Amino acid sequence: MRVLVVTNMYPTEQFPALGTFVRDQVEALRRKGVEIVVLPIIGKKKDKVKYLKGVTKVLCAVSTSRYDLVHAHYVFSGVLARLQFKYPVLVSFHGAGEMEGWQGQLCKILSPFVDGMTVTSQRHKSQLGNEGAHIVPCGVDFAVFKPMPQAAVRLELGLPADKKLVLFAADMRPEKRYDIARDAVSLLKAGGEDVELVTVTGKPHSVVPKYMNACDALVLPSEYEGSPVVIKEAMACNLPIVAADVGDVAEVIGQTDGCYICQRTPSDVAEKLMAALDRGCRTDGRTAVAHLQIDQLADKMIQIYGEVIESKRARWDQFRRARSSDLLNR
Repeated sequence: MRVLVVTNMYPTEQFPALGTFVRDQVEALRRKGVEIVVLPIIGKKKDKVKYLKGVTKVLCAVSTSRYDLVHAHYVFSGVLARLQFKYPVLVSFHGAGEMEGWQGQLCKILSPFVDGMTVTSQRHKSQLGNEGAHIVPCGVDFAVFKPMPQAAVRLELGLPADKKLVLFAADMRPEKRYDIARDAVSLLKAGGEDVELVTVTGKPHSVVPKYMNACDALVLPSEYEGSPVVIKEAMACNLPIVAADVGDVAEVIGQTDGCYICQRTPSDVAEKLMAALDRGCRTDGRTAVAHLQIDQLADKMIQIYGEVIESKRARWDQFRRARSSDLLNR
């Protein structure tokens, strides 16, 4: 199976944290024997002009090489992929901001014109409004995200050994609500707690698990998410979590002791963080997300690839038979 992956998010030396979940899925599929060619459309998220150049890149790629399928990540890459009809197109919608406003409308417009699609959660599927969408949440690499000795990684990262550390690991976009996390930690400090907020953004993926093991809790009070990988990664590191009920967060953390759903207010986040920090121990999150390991989800994606390819082939065969029958009857 040979697949062309078209994506507007993929790690680069300049932006090492950009689209790491896409890269992780690609590598997992390669380990399973799928031959993948990655076609990055854009190097910086706000550089929209590169989408125009992407039209030529996609058309050139499909005209000069053979593929069984084109797999596009995000709606804009999906539009570019659908400009060709030589190969079937699977689009992975990743939720969150993608389903907001005119961009969300574009997702709904595009979905009937592609050969297959994936979404990240049941909530996301309802937002898209297409019953044919497959639910494939973002996976986590258990080989990278795993428990480590806290004292050792704190020393390596230069973090204080005697404080309670709360981790905010996300882009500094408004919808991530860093302001709520910051104000919640300030409330804890005002109450006499010796706590510090550790902010990690734009770091290489290999460094993030060290911060997760160095800290005592993760906070994510986002306005919206699709299937936030950071939650699964924190679970794989057995890190306590305080997060808003967005995307598939509630489903992922489930009843895991030490993980809490919060309201988007500093006071409620502070209260839930205090509960997480007072436990004084790690969670059993790794067991809870064992089914979300990236290699297992790669198997599901390969199955979807096969279904999309076979469905496209069957429709083409049906068209050719109908065409032949029409010519014979003339």
